[in-house]
Amino acid sequence: MTARERELEAPHRRLEPGPRIVEKAAVVGYRTAERLLGVLPPGPSRFVAGRVAQASYLLWPQKRRWSNRNFGHVLGLSPDDPRVRRLALQAYAEYGRYLVELMRLPSRTAAEVDQLAGDMDVEAVKRLREESPGGLILAASHMGSNEAVAVAIADHGLPISVVADDSSFPELFEHLRREREQWSVTLIKWRNLRGIFDVLRKREMLGLLVDWGYRADGIPVRLFGDWTTLPAGPATLAAKTRSWIVSIHIKRRSDGRFHLSWSEPIVVASTDPAELQRATQAMADELTAIVNAAPEQWYNFKPMWPSSAAEAADLERRALVMQAGRPDPGPGRR
Repeated sequence: MTARERELEAPHRRLEPGPRIVEKAAVVGYRTAERLLGVLPPGPSRFVAGRVAQASYLLWPQKRRWSNRNFGHVLGLSPDDPRVRRLALQAYAEYGRYLVELMRLPSRTAAEVDQLAGDMDVEAVKRLREESPGGLILAASHMGSNEAVAVAIADHGLPISVVADDSSFPELFEHLRREREQWSVTLIKWRNLRGIFDVLRKREMLGLLVDWGYRADGIPVRLFGDWTTLPAGPATLAAKTRSWIVSIHIKRRSDGRFHLSWSEPIVVASTDPAELQRATQAMADELTAIVNAAPEQWYNFKPMWPSSAAEAADLERRALVMQAGRPDPGPGRR
């Protein structure tokens, strides 16, 4: 693997797909759920899905530990605090609601999906795209419905592509790719570096999730005041293609629709280590603000912070090295 590929590596990559029978079952199950949820009343469906998601939190010890650690960081409390548990349960219910909305998308028209993000300032998005010297990287998180946002953008004639993982269930990825194409949203496999660079070189928009989970070889940043990492991909891509980065702020309103706003552009002048660290820290600051606005709507259940103080101290050391303009020495290296 080249250095360039490592910089953009998906944080959850797998060396090979899962068993064929598991993949087939996943595709059949997903498509069946889409058909059922397309005709069932949405209210009861959301309620049931929320309770099932909460049951998974209660019955899956590892996921529960990860979630409690994440929300402990968000609240500044011990993972064992009852307030952390209550917040985690709220987030799992939100995740169940999101899944129902996601699986109902194929049975909705583009206009109906667009209404989920009805207050989006389309002119502001167009202005950002026109002013950026390259493309526009949309730094997204596990909040709201990024799919609805992408469809709303595409419905206004703005070309948008989204990077997605195809390594776990390739057939399911193809199913989702064909669905998104119907709404003029392009899914790009995370390994397709040429396709990713082409989108930005054509000065189009590219959606990237930035809160995949902690990886020791990411760029060290402070998130909610504690050391962790975010992926190097967004800042590296921005520097290499002269693209701007904007963080998407999504918050569900009381009527079920989403309020959308955008950060000021994050401009990455070069691939100098200090510049990459600065830009990635700016994304971490935006992510902190996004989650702080509605922590119960953050449905990210992978570990977002290192599990030991020693790892956190090493991240701080690496950040100082990068801020001094020297290459990141990597985890545990001096």
